[in-house]
Amino acid sequence: EVGIDDALVMETKEEIYEMNNGCVRCTVRGDLIRILNKLLKRKSKFDAILIETTGLANPAPVIQTFFVDEDLKESCQLDAVLCLVDAKHITQHLDEVKPEGVVNEAVQQVAFADRLLLNKIDLVSEAEKAAIIKRIRAINRGAELVECTNAAVDLAAVLGIQSFSMDKMLELDPDFLEDETQQHKEHHHHDHHCDASCTHEHHHHDHECDTTCSHEGDHHSHLDHKHDSSVTSVGIVSDGSADMRKLNAWLSGLLQERGPDLFRSKGILAIHGSDDK
Repeated sequence: EVGIDDALVMETKEEIYEMNNGCVRCTVRGDLIRILNKLLKRKSKFDAILIETTGLANPAPVIQTFFVDEDLKESCQLDAVLCLVDAKHITQHLDEVKPEGVVNEAVQQVAFADRLLLNKIDLVSEAEKAAIIKRIRAINRGAELVECTNAAVDLAAVLGIQSFSMDKMLELDPDFLEDETQQHKEHHHHDHHCDASCTHEHHHHDHECDTTCSHEGDHHSHLDHKHDSSVTSVGIVSDGSADMRKLNAWLSGLLQERGPDLFRSKGILAIHGSDDK
């Protein structure tokens, strides 16, 4: 992994904490606990802490973090889980067939949300939007849905809404915290580290759903700890400066050949003849 997100923020008065990819139940959660506890020790108080995960994240471990760590449980209150839904492309992600035992992250994110922001509604027809809402409601009936364009939403609709309820979560899945508490203790006492090949056995449920499942609570039980090997990343590090013409030609060829397979690309480049990066 090549971490560059902190360097992409050119000017800011705020501190940037970067958590590199890893086993979300071990590495990332450990980073999250460490950083949050560090922030909470400051003299200055926060109005809120906003945690943004990647589009490929399973939200369950992040939620559990605030309840398996005693310091965080005492100091923080989980306000809400928000899910920004891309109305133009959400259907193809909900329909994506994953390897056996691997969760569909799009379904998980919709299922765990306390509030759903249906974005890009200007890019779909009314009929398409109605079908998307019906599909989303089949996964999560309880979350409030806010329609938006360009993700323009009043902050009052997403901050301080106090929508998350662990009692409700436990009603839907009584074992939601039990296995995670044990895992947290094991990692804490045995200094275990995971990487992408981690094969720990975690809590499993026998119920099987597809993306049209209407069991609102059942999706909260899909916490199988398996990584989707079909999604990988490639990092390129090279000394020197790049030729803009050759770089553009290479990127254009890559997009033409593998465009549908690319989720995103980002980088910091030194271009020959330019002082900018």
